[in-house]
Amino acid sequence: MSVTIYGPREIAAIERAGAAAAGTLAYVAERLRAGVTTAQIDAWVREDTARRGGRPSQLGYRGAGPGPFPASVCTSRNEVVCHGVPRADVVLADGDIVNVDVTTELDGFHGDTSATFCIGAVSEEAKRLVAATRAARDAGIAAVRPGARLGDIGAAIVEVARRGGYGVVSDFGGHGIGRHMHEPPHVAHVGRPGTGLRLREGMVFTIEPMLTLGSPEVEVLKDGWTVVTADRKWSAQFEHTVCVTADGARVLT
Repeated sequence: MSVTIYGPREIAAIERAGAAAAGTLAYVAERLRAGVTTAQIDAWVREDTARRGGRPSQLGYRGAGPGPFPASVCTSRNEVVCHGVPRADVVLADGDIVNVDVTTELDGFHGDTSATFCIGAVSEEAKRLVAATRAARDAGIAAVRPGARLGDIGAAIVEVARRGGYGVVSDFGGHGIGRHMHEPPHVAHVGRPGTGLRLREGMVFTIEPMLTLGSPEVEVLKDGWTVVTADRKWSAQFEHTVCVTADGARVLT
């Protein structure tokens, strides 16, 4: 596994792409409400990304699905864990939670970020899941420093999830990012301290844990993209792009 070590100019370019992605995510967040379709979210992402001079990295991406990803954003509601395909017939309702995952390519570099949003009056159980998932992501980021191991990130995430009684999805994880949307290394959200690849200054990758109210087991729907919990209990996700600095980590999104 060859992991790219990025220099200051490249990291600054990734940070500009990350800022664009974060700006688009904030633009969408202001407009989310009951009655909005996930297809409308996709249209907003396309429009706002273009206004910022970027391109949606996900549009046309060829990954594990049966063909290129057909949308500019992943919209994952309630029991959808990740890679939800926007659709005109998926309408946000009061009490839903939805993850919006934005990746922007700007001047040849990519930035990737996501957040889970509460729509209207959400149950206390759902609120706690969302808050714990955000805290798990932040704990993973706090474990990043030169000389640490990838397993330290996963262990920090698992500890937060364990305290709340949540599952952590292990079938999907974070990834290196920079000149390509997906690069080595794979960043698992479960792990043991002191194991895995040693982190070096200049590495850039995403940390994007998915926590579940029930089992962390998942399945892929017939569209070949949408991942749901096997027990159909709800899931949440938060994501930042980070770089390893001389004394820790810097969030680029």
